[in-house]
Amino acid sequence: MFGTSKDIKNPGLNILPPGVERHIVNGGALTAFQIFPDDEIEIINDEGNQICEIICFNKDGKSELGILNLRENSQKNFIRDILYGKDETILATNYQLKKRNLNIKESKSSIVFDLDTKADEKIKLKSKDKCYAIFAAPGEDMDVTKQNPPTDLTIFIKRAKVINDKELSVIPDPVFEPLYEENIDKETSTSYQVKEGDYIQVISPTGRQCSDFVAFDTKKLEKGIEKGLDWQTTRTFMGNTFPGPGLHSKFYDTDHEPLVEVIRDTVGKHDTFNLACTSKYYEDAGYFGHPNCSDNLTESMSKYGVQKQKGWHAINLFFNTSAAGLNSVISDESYSRPGDYVMFRALKDLTIGTTACPSDIDACNSWNPTEIFVRTYDKNKEFRKSFAFRMKTDSEKKLTRNSGFHERTSQLTRNFVDARGFWLPNDYTKHGIVNEYNACRNDAVLIDLSSLRKFEIIGPDAEELLNYTLTRNIKKLSVGQVVYSAMCYENGMMFDDGTLLRLSETGFRWICGDEYDGEWLKEIAKKKNFNANVKNSTDQISNVSIQGPKSRDILKKIIFTPPTQPSIDELGWFRFTICRIEELQGIPLVVSRTGYTGELGYEVWCHPNHAPEVWDKLMEAGKDDGLIPAGFAALDKLRIEAGLILFGNEFDGQQDPFEAGIGFAVPLKTKEEDFIGKEELIKRKNNPQKKLVGLELIGKEIAGHGDCVHIGRAQVGIVTSGCLSSTLNKNVALCRIDAQYSEIGTEVEIGKIDGHQKRISAKVVGFPFYDPTKSRVRS
Repeated sequence: MFGTSKDIKNPGLNILPPGVERHIVNGGALTAFQIFPDDEIEIINDEGNQICEIICFNKDGKSELGILNLRENSQKNFIRDILYGKDETILATNYQLKKRNLNIKESKSSIVFDLDTKADEKIKLKSKDKCYAIFAAPGEDMDVTKQNPPTDLTIFIKRAKVINDKELSVIPDPVFEPLYEENIDKETSTSYQVKEGDYIQVISPTGRQCSDFVAFDTKKLEKGIEKGLDWQTTRTFMGNTFPGPGLHSKFYDTDHEPLVEVIRDTVGKHDTFNLACTSKYYEDAGYFGHPNCSDNLTESMSKYGVQKQKGWHAINLFFNTSAAGLNSVISDESYSRPGDYVMFRALKDLTIGTTACPSDIDACNSWNPTEIFVRTYDKNKEFRKSFAFRMKTDSEKKLTRNSGFHERTSQLTRNFVDARGFWLPNDYTKHGIVNEYNACRNDAVLIDLSSLRKFEIIGPDAEELLNYTLTRNIKKLSVGQVVYSAMCYENGMMFDDGTLLRLSETGFRWICGDEYDGEWLKEIAKKKNFNANVKNSTDQISNVSIQGPKSRDILKKIIFTPPTQPSIDELGWFRFTICRIEELQGIPLVVSRTGYTGELGYEVWCHPNHAPEVWDKLMEAGKDDGLIPAGFAALDKLRIEAGLILFGNEFDGQQDPFEAGIGFAVPLKTKEEDFIGKEELIKRKNNPQKKLVGLELIGKEIAGHGDCVHIGRAQVGIVTSGCLSSTLNKNVALCRIDAQYSEIGTEVEIGKIDGHQKRISAKVVGFPFYDPTKSRVRS
């Protein structure tokens, strides 16, 4: 029995009941919204030990906590201090306070929850009247040696009265006073003009709705020259199917002049291949007289004297269009979610057209055309470049943020990449990949790795929880020691790896790549009834890696360690020390002897507020030792040579640790206690199907991720990573191959083009390619 399409899950859309809203209060931050009479509010303490401060203004703009049945009980108004911050949520709240003429200085606040509150504990409130309320999750900056970060709160509002199905339509609050706002009715379009430097925000209020965007240089239009955004020119210059925030972010016209720059994109999937929908498209499908974007654009743009076009060369925002097999182009439902948007910055005075696409005969608008909302801001405002990051499909989005070291790294490069929600350097302008790579092998480099997720696991059962969820035997870990481990699903498939630091008998710090690890740990703790708290400390800890043969000598110049901690000279491999910069009252740090390069190296952990000064101290200490900054591009080459694995390349949740090349992290013989995936891993180890091996190729054509590996016509493996090893003067790759072909010396061929028309000879070799005995990293 098939059921119906209404039974299909759509976690990317608003799946809450009618009249129910979800709001996230980030740790150390706040959120604010309008509340109406008899609305019910539920506040959830997501990770425990977190207070919630509330301020409430009545309909006359006066502070009145009684509307929510609260009493003033706070001597310190944390919200006032938080409102001095520069986060956009804070800026938006300040804008609303000013717009509503609310005086925060004279307000009274109430604290709910306390520092002993358990995870997932809830408090329910009910509003007596209309009010505007601010909810905060305050907390002090976390000392890197402590485990007390401010953490998130989740708020659900059940509206007593549902007005215009608002829960299905999300328009983000303005951050500043808008210059212009317009709601574009479904199946229509509008046109407007902006000045050079102004910002244009195109919003999909209900999600799964597409919008065509056209723009012309206004000064050229006034001279009768129509030069609009052009797909081919843009794709050619940007080297991408569509631009995005970052270094390759501009859309061009046919005169090769940039018209707009993408500042922010919370969707990440658009189309620059097809025309805006035309009357012919619908006529060919048998729908005569159907509304279409091209005719709508012709009508709305005519007031600016733009000529009629049967088919407009538009930037098709939110369209999920891609190249498929057999030389075809396919389209599916939009990736956009309620409230998603693209924000542009005008690079010239522009005349713009924007549509709410009317297509209801295919999947592009999920067969249900809806509205589009447009907002513009003055050029003197500032928005940071961002993508959207979501921990899970149905999680609230987080905008790409800067690491604590960005204040320094942004002065040295413009080439940043989005690393799971953080802007981190890909390379540095003065040096480049080759120099950065060589510096790591010969001297030392500094690498910002702040995108790594950090979780504090604390409590009497912390050890039991981690021993059950990680493949390593955690009970053998001493305080001050670090261990590398895998984290697996019940079927033995590895979904993340990371390093675990033991800070105390009942306190651990898990450093990993995937933010979902924290959710997984909380789920298992609840399921197994472990008495352990899991707290996300990612935003409270920045980390920079200092790697290379001179890294120890550099650190020795500036690191002060108390007698109870090992000095830098004494610090062993996979150990850490709690220390300070220069002297007893210096900046607190944790320094671990770990890395991702195959060289002697360390990682330095500090609070983001201290990161710029830590960067300066390290660079100054290393100026005579050849220390330079390095980015992700050089790091990738270094880690491939060292045989170190990467999520998305060597594993992606569909391989076990043996297939991913880290069987050493699964001590099945010595870890007698049960852990997640153990039984399946025993079976898989005894019956291996795939194995990660090294390959050495002839010539200098690099094997790329996803290249097929053959013996004769049969495909026997796939390349996971490859590079030209400068140090070894060899062309090497990592490959996941059928176990029967994994013996060293086996000759294979790497397929290019279609896998058969061109083959590169290679042979299976041992890995790590560089320093296989790890003598350098252990030195």
